[in-house]
Amino acid sequence: MSGALVLIGTPIGNLGDLSPRAVEELAKADVVACEDSRRTGRLLQHAGVRARELLVVNDHNEAQRVGEVLGRLARGERVAVVSDAGMPGISDPGERLVRSAARDGHTIEVVPGPSAAIAALVASGLPTARFVFEGFLSRKVGARRRRLAELVDDERTLVFYEAPHRLAATLADLSAVLGPGRQVAVARELTKLHEEVWRGHLDEATAWAAETPPRGEIALVVQGASPAGPAGADDVEAAVQARLDAGDSARDAAATVSAELGVPKRQAYDIANRLA
Repeated sequence: MSGALVLIGTPIGNLGDLSPRAVEELAKADVVACEDSRRTGRLLQHAGVRARELLVVNDHNEAQRVGEVLGRLARGERVAVVSDAGMPGISDPGERLVRSAARDGHTIEVVPGPSAAIAALVASGLPTARFVFEGFLSRKVGARRRRLAELVDDERTLVFYEAPHRLAATLADLSAVLGPGRQVAVARELTKLHEEVWRGHLDEATAWAAETPPRGEIALVVQGASPAGPAGADDVEAAVQARLDAGDSARDAAATVSAELGVPKRQAYDIANRLA
């Protein structure tokens, strides 16, 4: 077997989701890089695998472990990478290892597995064709709201992770910034005994979370912005006036507004001439 960095998806709750290929790769790896040796040890025991070596690689030491992992790959070892749950590198350690291994030309293999973000998305009932994964929002209210403000006009379905003790505050911010009428699915404890997917609108979700604080791992799936309708006459006039105030000629203002709002250039030009 040639050396490779092997990213292995592990269960997010139900151990039955560990794939046969994942078990095979864990068994033949020279070393298993993991977040927590105890949790991974229990997973390996369940799978009947006796790992040759466990190497702890977590948020605190990943940068320091990169050199060691690259050295092992250079010697032809197979390094399996797992997180405590889900796919390594998705809101978990692993991204830095992959980037460094790719830069040095090492083989990178992936054993696909469970992902809370994807599981929540497909169970949400919201559009799945185009979505964006935002991971964990900032714990600081100001930074969290600024990021949400940047997503107000994003038409893709939005997926977030959140801790249970911050859920009510985050839902309140989502409602305040994105609008209370947006649909949301709150998925918790996916694949586990107490799995639940609550669906409703953001204002309802805020009240629900405040009254009955949920426990466990949580993924939020939020409806994207509605597509913008055609620009009205007032919108066109306001846009033209803004360009004229900025110093554009009537012709340049009309051309810019026509391109930005998708309206006929003649319409914008007539307005520009009237306002100039």
